[in-house]
Amino acid sequence: MVNKKYVYIFLSLFILACGKQEGVRVIPVADFFKAQEKIAYHISPDGNYLSYLMLEGKDQNLYVEDLKTGQNEKITKLEGKNINFYFWVNSSELIYYKEIDAVHHLSDIFIINRSGGNERQLTSNEKSRIRVLEDQLIDDKYLLVSSNKRDSTVFDVYRLNVRNGQMEMAARNPGTVTNWITDADGKLRLATSSDGVNETFLYRATEAEPFRPIITNSFKTTFRPLAFAKERQNIIYAISDVGRDKSALVELDCNTGKELKVLYGNDSINVTDAQYSRKQKKMVFVVYETWKKLKYFLDDSTALLYNNLDKLLPKTETRIIDRDKAESIFIVRTFTDRNPGSYYLYTAQTGKLRKLSDFNSAIKQDQMCEMKSISFTSRDSLTIHGYLTLPLNRKAENLPVVVLPHDGPGSRNNWGYNPEVQFLANRGYAVFQINYRGSTGYGKEFTAAGFKQWGCKIQGDINDGVKWLINRKIADPKRIAIYGTGFGGNIALNAIYARETHYACAASNSGVINLFSYLKSIPPFLKPNLQKYYEVVGNPFTDVDRMRKSSPLFQADKINVPVFIAQNLKDPNNNSGETIHFVKQLQKRNISVTYLENEGGFFFGKHIEQRQKFYSALEEFLKDNLKKK
Repeated sequence: MVNKKYVYIFLSLFILACGKQEGVRVIPVADFFKAQEKIAYHISPDGNYLSYLMLEGKDQNLYVEDLKTGQNEKITKLEGKNINFYFWVNSSELIYYKEIDAVHHLSDIFIINRSGGNERQLTSNEKSRIRVLEDQLIDDKYLLVSSNKRDSTVFDVYRLNVRNGQMEMAARNPGTVTNWITDADGKLRLATSSDGVNETFLYRATEAEPFRPIITNSFKTTFRPLAFAKERQNIIYAISDVGRDKSALVELDCNTGKELKVLYGNDSINVTDAQYSRKQKKMVFVVYETWKKLKYFLDDSTALLYNNLDKLLPKTETRIIDRDKAESIFIVRTFTDRNPGSYYLYTAQTGKLRKLSDFNSAIKQDQMCEMKSISFTSRDSLTIHGYLTLPLNRKAENLPVVVLPHDGPGSRNNWGYNPEVQFLANRGYAVFQINYRGSTGYGKEFTAAGFKQWGCKIQGDINDGVKWLINRKIADPKRIAIYGTGFGGNIALNAIYARETHYACAASNSGVINLFSYLKSIPPFLKPNLQKYYEVVGNPFTDVDRMRKSSPLFQADKINVPVFIAQNLKDPNNNSGETIHFVKQLQKRNISVTYLENEGGFFFGKHIEQRQKFYSALEEFLKDNLKKK
């Protein structure tokens, strides 16, 4: 007779062995959301120096490496402050922005030698914003910048003297200009004027002449100037969907306002970006996006450069993020959907590649999940695209699902490594990302189809996608959650009182719970575009009923499933008091609410503790409401 004790031991070992074969290691929350130790790599114009930001504890400082000697030097000594942005103004000096108010994106500007000496403060604790228009020095002392220091609602152009910090006005904003554009020599040649709905592009041949209008378009139309043609100063290269649904790379004559020719584009693809080579004085490639971003080369030498990189870095995406003036030394960023990637230094003349750092060394590619592109047809026959990420070693059957709508208005989900997606998939959830109508990248008709559709047709697209998953038996209809940030949070909370599709629970991070308050929060310098926001989000005077129905704050009595709500108390786009009131309304009705607060800088490196606390709480919330059903 067989001893039952040994049978039990054998079965236990067998089950354990099977579990190890099919199981997946649960990766710690902190590993997914680690702060990068080194970021923001740049090359000096002469190609002799490498700069980067390095995080040491909670302090972030600027370092410079001599590429000939390999010697690294810490050139700033900041404590408890981030450097929001920096750049080389020549091969000896750098300018950096020291954070003074993370929530409102306010900074002081400093200039410093590459050795760390002769540091001078150029601006001091101003409530205004300053944006550099041209990052190279003019006459070895001037930077061209835009600032709203004179009037908080508009940006004028100034010459900032980096030798003494003085600013003198170069162009006064008449009140309607929303953007200023320089040529390759730092001359102010283009401006964008807006009446809130229509945009007019203004041009001048020289800085001695007045600006004159050359072309006017609705804000729904894309026209984005990229560069002036070096030998033909009246010609600009631009990404444009004027007269077409999909954007293309075009040449436009500023004297006539007429499009001369299409450099690249067709009816089926949307051009999202393009690269101009200052050295070669021409456009060298365009970027277009289908389910992922792809390049079309307009220059053979640039195609060869990327071909060489592909050989050195196979099976990964490569992006050149900086280069020296001679375009011979490059900073390269790599990534895939399963790998956050690395930074490299590439020297074209020698073909040598040097690894600088990993984006996140804690992540192992073989433990991550594939991000697959999907599409389905909405109830009104619109083709909707998105991505589905399935957990490892699980059949695509009867899975718990987290629907992850992206933020807005505008924007879209992209193929690539996403720590939130991989974190959720590692916990055993299928992650469903939908580029609902209103998302960018699919043509202007698709984007416009989402205007004023928060809580309406946008919600229909999300629900149609969930039905698509259920009909294919991928999703367990009783274990579907929805989670989003910003406008994604608005979509998530709208979903649970619309009742069209049953969600087991919803989670919102800094979600927009009141469309009226969101519109009131628009800062003064964006007021010229206020009518545009009314067209996209809703008009608070004429769309009152619809906006109330799409604002979760006013619909708390219709919510009957568990809710997770996190908010940044200093978020200027949300009213923290309203969120607290919303939470209390739900609690009065005995709705299970997990509520979490954080204070500013949630996605910045030094706030790793806040990120870990947030995702640990989200993990527990999802486990309680999905896995135990």
